[in-house]
Amino acid sequence: MRLKNNILTSIILFASFSALAQYGSQKKADNLFNKFSFVNAAQVYHNLIEKDFNADYATRQLADSYAFMRNPDSAVVYYKKVVEQPNVPIAYYYNYAQALRGIKAYKESRVWLKRYKKAGGKIDNEKFLKDSDFINSIFNAKQQYFLTEVNFNSKYSDFGAYEHDGHIYFASSRNEGVSTKHIYGWNEEPFLDIYVTDKSANDSIVDHKSKLKGDINSIYHEGPITITKDGKTMYFSRNNYAKNVLEKDEEGISNLKIYKASLIENEWTNIEELPFNNNDFSNGHPALNNDETKLFFASNMPNGFGGTDIYHVDINSDGSFGTPQNLGNIVNTDKNERFPFINNEGVLFFASDGHPGLGLLDIFGTVSDKNNNIISILNLGVPVNSSKDDFSFFMNEDGLSGYFASNRNGGVGSDDIYAYDRIPQLKIEGSITDVTTNEPIPNAIVTLLDSNNEQIARLETDEDGNYEINIDRDTDYVLNIKKDDYINDTRHVTSKGVENKVTRITEDFNLNRVIKVTPITEFYPIYFDFNKFDIRRDDTVELDRIVNLMMNIYPNMIIKIESHTDSRGSSEYNNKLSLDRAKATYKYLIDKGVNPDRITEYKGSGEQKLLNNCDGTINCTEEEHQLNRRTQFIVIKME
Repeated sequence: MRLKNNILTSIILFASFSALAQYGSQKKADNLFNKFSFVNAAQVYHNLIEKDFNADYATRQLADSYAFMRNPDSAVVYYKKVVEQPNVPIAYYYNYAQALRGIKAYKESRVWLKRYKKAGGKIDNEKFLKDSDFINSIFNAKQQYFLTEVNFNSKYSDFGAYEHDGHIYFASSRNEGVSTKHIYGWNEEPFLDIYVTDKSANDSIVDHKSKLKGDINSIYHEGPITITKDGKTMYFSRNNYAKNVLEKDEEGISNLKIYKASLIENEWTNIEELPFNNNDFSNGHPALNNDETKLFFASNMPNGFGGTDIYHVDINSDGSFGTPQNLGNIVNTDKNERFPFINNEGVLFFASDGHPGLGLLDIFGTVSDKNNNIISILNLGVPVNSSKDDFSFFMNEDGLSGYFASNRNGGVGSDDIYAYDRIPQLKIEGSITDVTTNEPIPNAIVTLLDSNNEQIARLETDEDGNYEINIDRDTDYVLNIKKDDYINDTRHVTSKGVENKVTRITEDFNLNRVIKVTPITEFYPIYFDFNKFDIRRDDTVELDRIVNLMMNIYPNMIIKIESHTDSRGSSEYNNKLSLDRAKATYKYLIDKGVNPDRITEYKGSGEQKLLNNCDGTINCTEEEHQLNRRTQFIVIKME
């Protein structure tokens, strides 16, 4: 018996850990998805679907992942499952239509497009018919990013915002407070310098006192920058300016070069020019990958595709550099690709006026396959992109926030920095406690159902009685809490009307303990014939007495029903047989007039609770087996 209990405990603990692990997997998948790491996200969503953990949500995310990986065949398979879900957001009708267009199933695509319009969706028909790139159509079908105010823009050019260790670094041509002003003849603005401000600062005063301390800023252009994780090395762009001399090429142009600086006693110094620079072309806009083994940059060096292209160069373990490599024609065009940025999942973002977009320079994200080869690009859409120049994209490690720059109308200066946020995943969370002791209840079963009572997710509370589940916005749910020895609790919850910035809805539960009397002298068990679940005639006397007690003597009494079998037959069969006995008992009481609300549960326990040793290992009489073929009535509440 001790071994059996230990095994049961192990199973319960494993189920609890498994549920928590699956929730952690869902968070991981969503994080990867937000950072454009769609291949890795898809693998985790597949696992969640196999585990049946919030499977409807995972299927929707998986379908989108395949679409963004430019895999319409797989996207169609999962979008088809998605549109069959109850209460699915109608945006997925549109996504399905676009994916069908990706496999040239135009007739069926029009069917789902019409269904989307009938459900209230709005479509730019001209764009739908002309846009052959279905992944951009799906990605931009809904607004992915939302803009928030930046308080340190000036009337001059501000761009290249880069966040590191609680500080924001950026390039600016502002010159407030400077006595000697150097003006760039191209736009009649001061030359660019690197500034830094505290992210938590609330004031907008970022003047000459906020210039980067040390030797990086000169009388010519500097910026943008990138910084190593340890904060000790900075790579930055600068005009070809060394030893107080501005170098120029044969056409009289001072090209950009990339330099490296070290942080020594809180000042940036030891400026070094990188070895692959050249006086005859520009290298600029440096960006490090996550493990700092590659430096990405923009260059108009010879033998590119035209204009400026994105390149990368290896940073060797000894600090030396390899040979710059062009990223190829999926990223680069015959026009200009600039301002690369690599997020912490290794995804490249860049600005281009050569790919189809909304205006001049637009910002794009890249999509890679399982071998990290870039296979396609995504236009980030409005409001990140506009009809003007949009560039210098930066993403924080959470994948939900960052910065970019634009010279769009309505800004403060010529180029302005904009902060963006992506609508975060909404989750419902809470704690389950004992109403009397206020102690947490671990391993309580939390079931999330949709408005049609279809199960969406099921997990157990952790050792502190806490739970959390990802949910959709603008949706109604039912939350059910169950725990042995406690009265179940069910609550309707909704995410409708929840603001975009809100990330969590809290629903706490206080459960009442069951008052157990097992069995009480008032109620006696009823018994069943071998392999039967019919109510025997001699047991109707006891059942009728229970009906009378509940309806006439104890009008507030609440009970639950537990049914059992003997040990003969398989465990699976006995579980079903005992549940049938419980249902038959429940039906008899209800048919006799007992309010269903006064029976909290009817369940079958199979052969798990034998009253004697007749477990199949010894010979037992029929009378001994009969003792186990029973239904018992447990009082939950008397008054």
